[in-house]
Amino acid sequence: MTYAPAAPAPAVRDQGLPEPVASRLRRPGWRDPRLVTGLVVVALSVALGSWVVSAASRTVPVFVADGALTPGEPLTAEVLRTADVRLGAGTGRYLPADEPLPDGLVVLRVVDDGELVPLTALGADADVRSVAVPVASGLSDRIRAGAVVDLWFVPDVPVTHEAGADRPEPATLATDVVVEQVDAQDGAIVVDGTVTLHVLVPGDALPTVLAALSDAGTVAVVPVAGGVR
Repeated sequence: MTYAPAAPAPAVRDQGLPEPVASRLRRPGWRDPRLVTGLVVVALSVALGSWVVSAASRTVPVFVADGALTPGEPLTAEVLRTADVRLGAGTGRYLPADEPLPDGLVVLRVVDDGELVPLTALGADADVRSVAVPVASGLSDRIRAGAVVDLWFVPDVPVTHEAGADRPEPATLATDVVVEQVDAQDGAIVVDGTVTLHVLVPGDALPTVLAALSDAGTVAVVPVAGGVR
């Protein structure tokens, strides 16, 4: 038996499939949304940074106390001076010097010499009265305009006071009273001498203080810890 050689396999013809094409990166054009968005973000960042730096370095004129301001004192141009300061977001907290000074304002609390005048320290009225208190003994140098003190009344010991009998006790007249002015003669602030303190007494304590000044005894001035408001 003889075998015929196997016929060669038919060639596979092209089935018409497209040849794969290698993808290529294309440079983005000006109309690409991603490019436009990136440019906008960069521009906004630069503008915001410039605004922050400019706002931080900008100075504004504000009023500064030219000497200690005390409660009840009318606010006038004579007790103020101006200063250019950098306040940033805190500009609205202080009295601006580039606007007319409002009429009818008084000081509600102590503003120390050289301090920026805060709007919260100003108002239309302050229920305090200035009272002159004579002090016969020397005072600490802590007692000055703007200092906060307590007023005590020390009654005199009666001439007929018997030995062993209870002495009259000192009594508090008013607490947290602000010193408006110190009138001293011959350096009486630190040594014995005649000193007159002008203190701002609240209206509700005024009768008690005035009665003590006319009574037999002395008024003692005691500085409050913390010194000045």
